[in-house]
Amino acid sequence: MIRRLGLLCATLLVTTLALAAEPAVSLVSQEALLARQQKADPALFVLDVRTPQEFAAGHVPGAVNIPHDQVAARLMDVPKDKDVVIYCHSGRRAALAAETLAAKGYTRLGHLDGDMQAWEAKGLPVERPAAAKASGQ
Repeated sequence: MIRRLGLLCATLLVTTLALAAEPAVSLVSQEALLARQQKADPALFVLDVRTPQEFAAGHVPGAVNIPHDQVAARLMDVPKDKDVVIYCHSGRRAALAAETLAAKGYTRLGHLDGDMQAWEAKGLPVERPAAAKASGQ
């Protein structure tokens, strides 16, 4: 009985430590992000971690583009004192970027639910540079 109880306690401790190691990233709905943008929330920083080409083809208005594989080298471009909402095309790169930021001490991290695919599917505003608009992208 005592052995089983010890094993159960050890299992719970390992599970708790593993969960604590996971980056705390909240899911942010498209509607919630859009509402914060419409209020010009100064505590909001939207981070697009797709390639520059994907970003140029269309992005969430006001987003800053730092490709996921450059996030660690460009931490000075990502404020720690703001709510950082990260997105990519479908979620994989955003999760990698969130892990990188969490490992560097960022605590105010959010992941845009459904990423750019869902944003566009809902017909929400998309910003495109003038050159992309002219070329029909």
